[in-house]
Amino acid sequence: MFETITERLQGIFARLRSRGRLTEKDVDEAMREVRMALLEADVSYKVVKDFVAQVAKRAAGQEVLRNISPGQQVIKIVADELEALMGPEAPGLAMAPSGPTVIMLVGLQGSGKTTTAGKLARLLAERGRKPLMVAADVQRPAAIEQLKVLGGQLDVPVYSQPGWGAARICAGALDYAALNGRDTLLLDTAGRLHVDDALMAELAEIASRVAPHEILFVCDAMTGQDAVNSAKAFNDRLAMTGVILTKLDGDARGGAALSVKSVTGKPIKFVGVGEKLDKLEEFHPDRMAGRILGMGDVVSLVERAQAAVDHESAAQMQKKLLANEWTLEDFLTQIDQINKMGPIQELLGMIPGLGMGGRPQLDDGQLTSTKALIQSMTPQERRHPEIVDGSRRRRIAAGSGASAQAVNALLKQYKTMKRVMGRGGIGQMAKMMGATVPAMASPHSATQRRKKKRRR
Repeated sequence: MFETITERLQGIFARLRSRGRLTEKDVDEAMREVRMALLEADVSYKVVKDFVAQVAKRAAGQEVLRNISPGQQVIKIVADELEALMGPEAPGLAMAPSGPTVIMLVGLQGSGKTTTAGKLARLLAERGRKPLMVAADVQRPAAIEQLKVLGGQLDVPVYSQPGWGAARICAGALDYAALNGRDTLLLDTAGRLHVDDALMAELAEIASRVAPHEILFVCDAMTGQDAVNSAKAFNDRLAMTGVILTKLDGDARGGAALSVKSVTGKPIKFVGVGEKLDKLEEFHPDRMAGRILGMGDVVSLVERAQAAVDHESAAQMQKKLLANEWTLEDFLTQIDQINKMGPIQELLGMIPGLGMGGRPQLDDGQLTSTKALIQSMTPQERRHPEIVDGSRRRRIAAGSGASAQAVNALLKQYKTMKRVMGRGGIGQMAKMMGATVPAMASPHSATQRRKKKRRR
């Protein structure tokens, strides 16, 4: 996500940090490079112009030029302005004080509205709501079937009426929801261009008949300025309340995310970060600014870890870590949990200090290969890796399609990890697993502390 702009900005800031003091010339040069980086990321020209002017205004003050670490101060200013550009943070979805809440999804064809309806339904159901998905896309028959498939996967009902117009379907769904205890309607409308007056009039008719509490524009982040321009055009015709950016995980530039709030005046409420139904996240400008600048996003990382690891599993893992009984079977479980959290490079990007320049070059293929090696072992070998001899190594390698050297590397990695945990790294490991273990709580470290206390 945003690899291109992050890499460019990291290079600019590395040069700023290398200088003891900054002159106005240094700041001007850095701002020119920031301007180019943003334009290459397909950010709106007006947005770039205003952003750079605001950063330069703050960075050229005496507060920065006399600072002990002016390079760091400029980076902080850029981070603050990025957050302001994408923010302030949007409030949650508006919910009706009584009766069903109506959320209307609009946008271009192919922007991901139907899938987003499914993702929102899943998210709302997890929060205790009773959603009803409404098949109001009468232009694309496949959309109705797609919504029904998603509804079956989520155990969420789908309202459709073949032969009816979109506005009539939505009005009927509102009555159905009130009679059947469904408290949230998700209207999946047809994709359309803002220049299609007939279809835009259809949206206006739907809005007038059901009075939606939210009208969310769903746009494909990978289309950059085209998405932003379309969002502005829709906003001019409808009373939009927010934006959902889809396919953000495939957006290397970031132009839409950085422009859409400034251009439309409407907040980004959610972002789609994958194809699966659980890949929808609330948008937080401060966290996104941290990711763009390579400063990490620990809060989102912890939230993903908590969602991927249930409390019982975390408690069991905590006991094993404390007893130093962690095995390759547990390693296999951890790999599955990491896979649930998302692509490994994306997770690494959330860790402070692992920006584009210093991030380990790991990929999901390496985790898959490691998983295959462990799965090629017998249960006894996973619990007692020390019994793996030459013949066992060859069998494991053949079963996983890897080499004997790969088996050796895995066993060496396992020994190193277990040794680190025995020396006190257990607290950090347990925290990543969602446990609440005090740092340095391993038996080894406890013994060392008692010895130091006696020596005193």
